[in-house]
Amino acid sequence: MSVVTANACNEIEQRSKEDALDAQAHAAWARAWASLSPESTLTAWMNWASHLATSPGKRMRLQRLAAQQLARLVELASQRIATAPDAAAAGATPATDRRFADPAWNHYPFDLLREAFSMQGRWWDEATTGVWGVDPHHQKLVQFGARQMLDVFSPGNWLFSNPVVIERTLQENGANLARGMSYYLDDVRRQIVGLPPPGTEQFEVGRDVATTPGKIVLRNRLIELIQYSPTTAQVHPEPILVVPAWIMKYYILDLSPHNSLVKYLVDQGHTVFCVSWKNPGNAERDLGMDDYLSLGIDAALTAINAIVPGQKIHATGYCLGGTLMSIAAAAAARDGDERLASLSLFTAQTDFSEPGELALFIDESQVALLEAQMAETGYLRADQMAGAFQMLRSYDLLWSRLVSEYLLGERRPMNDLMAWNADATRMPARMHSQYLRRLFLDNDLAKGRYPVGDRAVSLADVKLPIFCVGTATDHVAPWKSVYKLHYLSPAEITFVLTSGGHNAGIVSEPGHPRRRFHVRTRPAYGANIAVDEWTASATEHQGSWWEQWLAWLQARSGDKVKPPRMGAASKGYTILGDAPGDYVTER
Repeated sequence: MSVVTANACNEIEQRSKEDALDAQAHAAWARAWASLSPESTLTAWMNWASHLATSPGKRMRLQRLAAQQLARLVELASQRIATAPDAAAAGATPATDRRFADPAWNHYPFDLLREAFSMQGRWWDEATTGVWGVDPHHQKLVQFGARQMLDVFSPGNWLFSNPVVIERTLQENGANLARGMSYYLDDVRRQIVGLPPPGTEQFEVGRDVATTPGKIVLRNRLIELIQYSPTTAQVHPEPILVVPAWIMKYYILDLSPHNSLVKYLVDQGHTVFCVSWKNPGNAERDLGMDDYLSLGIDAALTAINAIVPGQKIHATGYCLGGTLMSIAAAAAARDGDERLASLSLFTAQTDFSEPGELALFIDESQVALLEAQMAETGYLRADQMAGAFQMLRSYDLLWSRLVSEYLLGERRPMNDLMAWNADATRMPARMHSQYLRRLFLDNDLAKGRYPVGDRAVSLADVKLPIFCVGTATDHVAPWKSVYKLHYLSPAEITFVLTSGGHNAGIVSEPGHPRRRFHVRTRPAYGANIAVDEWTASATEHQGSWWEQWLAWLQARSGDKVKPPRMGAASKGYTILGDAPGDYVTER
């Protein structure tokens, strides 16, 4: 071996050791910060602070606002002291913040605490918006950080500044605090030993939820495919394939019998198949987006074609499952694959240029830190994703629950949707990295450069009729982002905007109280409709959007025929067991 070759080998070996050292350090850094990049947050605050420092007019405006708020607070305090308590409370302006909706907040001194908190919120809103030169992403991070900081110090979160808690404590002689302490200790114990929240035992998979009868007709290293048993003498010939997101257990679409979308479809004469994703561990760390397309969607379509031969398939995707299904539909259109009859997408984004508040946790620094953590474990833990969602809705998902349980001593009864939400899943390292980079960071799908089989796909090739659902209060896939599919595909699109959030808006069975939705169809190759124009012109309906979708499906389905057999043993799709299968119960 020559000296040059030896030196080159030594250099490669040294670089390998240095890279391994970096990987260990980055993984440790990720653990220390719970995979939330401190550099990203620090950069945002430094960007904001340095630009605010060079904006004397903005600082003067903030000083003036602070002085006005202080003067107003002093004036209110003087009025409250000089006015009889009952009269002051009776004349108080109703609170617009639901944290302070209880009339007890109208009494002195709690009304002043409420007003001071509201003033702080308005001051920080002014301070963190409209600062010259600040990067928009950094502005949103600073706004978010300020909001989180304020939420911590809300007077409603603490025993001695919350009149509702004080009144309850006096009424019960502190029994509420004793119950709250017992709830807290129980939660700590469950966290330590890895138990689910209390009450989830009432919703056992296969016994209380995910109970629609069916069979497992396909199992590979990534999915189990469920074929549901018919409940009608005849069915529409075209089967439905449901693809849920891989960050959730599939049975959100098959909750209790009264609110199961799967059961609703089966009872209306449809043959339904559903993908149940495996809960990945370290062994699945190298599964990528292409694997989710091939082992997931393509494998399911192939099985359905064998079980229900000669029929096109109504493809349906929920959340990330809808994004994946739209990629598969674009690949099918590119390759001349005509297996699909229609495409239905529920709260599924295809353009990630404005993905909502979740984008706060997705930039180069954040993704790099996640990749460092996943390189060590092989997957993203379920609690990390849950923690991000909890931060986005800190009042609803954190503080209101802590106050209710630990201070008021009231534990909210568990329901099926809450139990499902606690039954979270992991995500393979390679797939999650590709998903974040290709879709969130680079927006490759919307820009027509997302690769499937080393060739780019384009949603402009999708000509199938599309039924697309957005939910009005969605923090995960904002409906205006979901709506952008109109600008990517020339297909006929029936767009529905329903009341509710990302999950509760989809679980919207007929008869559910206070449900409503708006709907409008853009014909194939029709002119694009701006969001505001759609909102103003869409038709409003009371009730469940499920019935609208059912009518849409039936209009694109043939006359009813005898139900297909369960599985197709002669073609290799034998019945492997009963639904809900094994993958859904993996921990």
